Amino acid sequence: MEKKKYIDLHIHTNYSDGVFTPVEAVNYAYKVGLAAISITDHDMVGGIKEAIVRGNECGLEVIPGVELSAKGQGEQEEIHILGYYINWENQDFLDKLCLFREKRKERAYKMLKKLNDLGLKITSRDILKFVEKGSIGRLHFAKALVEKKYVQNTKKAFDRYLGCGKPAYVAKYNWQPEKVIKFILKAEGIPVLAHPLCERVSEEFLRRLVGAGLAGIEIYHSRHEDRKLDILKKLAFKYNLLFTGGSDCHGRVGNRYPLMGTIKISYSVLDKLKKYKKIMEGKNEQVKNKC
Repeated sequence: MEKKKYIDLHIHTNYSDGVFTPVEAVNYAYKVGLAAISITDHDMVGGIKEAIVRGNECGLEVIPGVELSAKGQGEQEEIHILGYYINWENQDFLDKLCLFREKRKERAYKMLKKLNDLGLKITSRDILKFVEKGSIGRLHFAKALVEKKYVQNTKKAFDRYLGCGKPAYVAKYNWQPEKVIKFILKAEGIPVLAHPLCERVSEEFLRRLVGAGLAGIEIYHSRHEDRKLDILKKLAFKYNLLFTGGSDCHGRVGNRYPLMGTIKISYSVLDKLKKYKKIMEGKNEQVKNKC
């Protein structure tokens, strides 16, 4: 019998707020027996090429991806949208990602000021030491707060200072979700709503995203409770959405082992994603021929 193959389609590297380098991410995926992964850094695609090259060397499939933030249902809320099989070398796409990263820097300075105003002696150097290659995020602030012993762990950093509505929180520069979905589609990618249970996305809001071109929903995720998965599956069937899934691995954080591979997601999920991509390519070719 053929051995069952598993995948993980939500992985961050040190090009955003992960710990693994792209090569280390691939090596770890190979070590835990995965057949395929997707690198989905925040506002960054810089680690994709390294991962693909290493994946080709060891026989592990690497799907190019990205994770983008968008305005959520409430005034300060946000959602995340994953883009799979994006044309990650497209210059227009890369230029717009630069805009996102510049806005992240502006946000970081505002958060730093808020922390300082609270009496926490954190400098830009304290935070930047955790930002190795790419975009700066709240996890880098959380690590600095832990290192300075203001909190015991990164979770407490979010609970006390960095989470939505907390004293040092600053809302991200976000597009409306429709614009993010169209941006991914323009980059020839497949837009998928990330971890909807974490953001408590309503069916009404989901319907709005589907109307804008959302193609899938992340059913399997490290923070999704098993007992609630049927709810997501019913919504996916109702709106004819693809199932996807991933651990949202950021590498080894503190004493915890990497999440990668801890959720058993069948390779059949990726097969359906591939079929959808071929349909998209066929439609794009038809449009080009008409022009």
